[in-house]
Amino acid sequence: MTIDPDSLPYRPCVGVMLINAEGLIWAGQRLDSTSDAWQMPQGGIDHDEKPREAAYRELWEETGITRDLVSFIGKTHGWVTYDLPPDLLGKVWGGKYRGQRQKWFLFRFMGQDSQISIASEHPEFSQWKWIGHKDLLAAIVPFKREVYAEVIDAFRAHLSA
Repeated sequence: MTIDPDSLPYRPCVGVMLINAEGLIWAGQRLDSTSDAWQMPQGGIDHDEKPREAAYRELWEETGITRDLVSFIGKTHGWVTYDLPPDLLGKVWGGKYRGQRQKWFLFRFMGQDSQISIASEHPEFSQWKWIGHKDLLAAIVPFKREVYAEVIDAFRAHLSA
């Protein structure tokens, strides 16, 4: 059975670009990927949840970082979307979505690296690192690369060269 992506909605989602004092970006290597896929924290928005609250929750769930360890810098003006590639369509998120519609938030990490813990109840990452934006673009799965480029452009003034 072929799924028409145009018949499916986008999943409402948030993304978090977390930067350190040097302007490097936090990236985690996905546990569920067979490739060397790295990404920033992101996840769905719960029913009746405000996007910024979802961003704090996702950051905590995926990195163990609490809101008192970050400083809010900004958010993307609008929503950024991406479509799933055909081989994933109908297989992720219960087959209910064609991709994601994301609001991205920029936070500065004010804590120590030792306060970061990816060993959560439902871990998503096998390891993490601070990375420059060019290296992050090279390490993301291809179907998310355009979104990441847009987010990097939105927050470029706060990133290392």
